Amino acid sequence: MKLEDCFEIGFILKPHGLKGAVNIHLDVDDPEKYGKLESVIVRKGNELIPFLVSSLHINGNKGILHFEDVHSVEEAMQLKSATLMLPLSLLPKLNNDQFYYHDVIGYTICDRSLGKLGTIEQIFTGGNQDLISMKYKDKEVLIPVSNEIVGSADHEKNEVNVNLPDGLLDIYL
Repeated sequence: MKLEDCFEIGFILKPHGLKGAVNIHLDVDDPEKYGKLESVIVRKGNELIPFLVSSLHINGNKGILHFEDVHSVEEAMQLKSATLMLPLSLLPKLNNDQFYYHDVIGYTICDRSLGKLGTIEQIFTGGNQDLISMKYKDKEVLIPVSNEIVGSADHEKNEVNVNLPDGLLDIYL
């Protein structure tokens, strides 16, 4: 399996106890949907390692995960800070106008007032606000991801509809 065939669901925080369990953080909309995982892919650097799950207990966006082949705190420590991933085929289905970030890279941004603007280069996550990086007139423009600004995706036209705040483009030009 290749990295581009996977999506991130969270990461390993630290070992939990002495028998190989790990504390995890799930960075997903509905963590409970992942409570019955039978396997997971662990990313350490550029290496993808499949693991069978022997138990998983989720509380909010945190959890305790025990892999079948990890039996000591030393083995669990080697997995600290690793990313947890699943194959793209396991992503929940969305409505036609909804989208996953990886699906819209390369789509055109269409503003309600200004029309077609530029191309989505990448989407930054992890801070207080997710940001869409759009190439516009040879400049990078960062668009905050919020329900008020970013609307639906038209997958047939490869477009994402937005309602940019007044003056946002002027900041970058």
